[in-house]
Amino acid sequence: MKLLVTGGAGFIGSNFIRYWLKTHPGDEIVNLDKLTYAGNLENLKEIEKNNNYKFVLGGITNVDVVGTLVSECDLIVHFAAESHVDRSITDAGAFVKTNVTGTQILLQAAKDHDKRFHHVSTDEVFGALALDSKDKFNENSPYDPRSPYSASKAASDHLVRSYFHTHKLDITISNCSNNFGPYQFPEKLIPLAITNVMEGKKIPVYGDGLYVRDWLYVDDHCRAIDLVLEKGKIGETYCIGGMTTDINNLEVAKKILKLLDKDEDMLEHVQDRPGHDRRYAIDWSKAKKELGFQPEHNFEEYLEQTVKWYQDNQEWWQKVKSGEYKEYYQKQYGSSS
Repeated sequence: MKLLVTGGAGFIGSNFIRYWLKTHPGDEIVNLDKLTYAGNLENLKEIEKNNNYKFVLGGITNVDVVGTLVSECDLIVHFAAESHVDRSITDAGAFVKTNVTGTQILLQAAKDHDKRFHHVSTDEVFGALALDSKDKFNENSPYDPRSPYSASKAASDHLVRSYFHTHKLDITISNCSNNFGPYQFPEKLIPLAITNVMEGKKIPVYGDGLYVRDWLYVDDHCRAIDLVLEKGKIGETYCIGGMTTDINNLEVAKKILKLLDKDEDMLEHVQDRPGHDRRYAIDWSKAKKELGFQPEHNFEEYLEQTVKWYQDNQEWWQKVKSGEYKEYYQKQYGSSS
């Protein structure tokens, strides 16, 4: 089988590509990535010479590139997205272009060439849960996005479903909780906290820090997508969550400080983010019942493993923070389109 993976140079996409080539060594993967700030080919250095792997520099809004690549593949796994809430607050237009228009262009190509399409989305499309409730998001939760980022992802989810109902396109959707693990761009909470402390800088904590998240180790997410592709029912959505729920950001930061043997005076409360969602939590019982999905990576243990990864791979994140990582592909490919 030949997969077209969009956004495969990003955090989750690169982990998925490495996972897939390891567990499905006979398959081929084409990685289409525009290499915006969060795309990093150094994430894939270990497999870049694999004969079953090919990288194509390009954006999902390029109709010609998308059409050609889709025509040559068996299925599309769509990760490519602008994904940082803070950036969406200052530049919503980029999120609409990539997440909405880009997804529609991919869908049209999949429809034109009759290809299977899996769309990777987020639990943020469902809005926020009350801090004092026991409710969790599930596949029937109403959409209530509260940031330009989540609104653009909600729109893309609706487009994917529309191609199923209108054009009978073979689609599935997964909505996941917050991922963590190796190769995560250090603007997100966990890698930012780890790398800041290692640099002797404080950990910025929004507002009171009591923002609750459901944490999903990236390997569990990759395995869940594999199960959706293998066993998922066409037209269906699957919510994918982790083993740990109801842990707030302040507690996560404190755990990281403890793992790095640092005091809590390295915490710094900063001005809160506009429209900050209080709580996310995922009910993944449908994925368990229909796919046999069960997260295997405990948050406490794999937070420690993640801290160790950043300790052991300082050159990787230092290049990212300095911007030097961009030179790796610019010398080979120049600018993207």
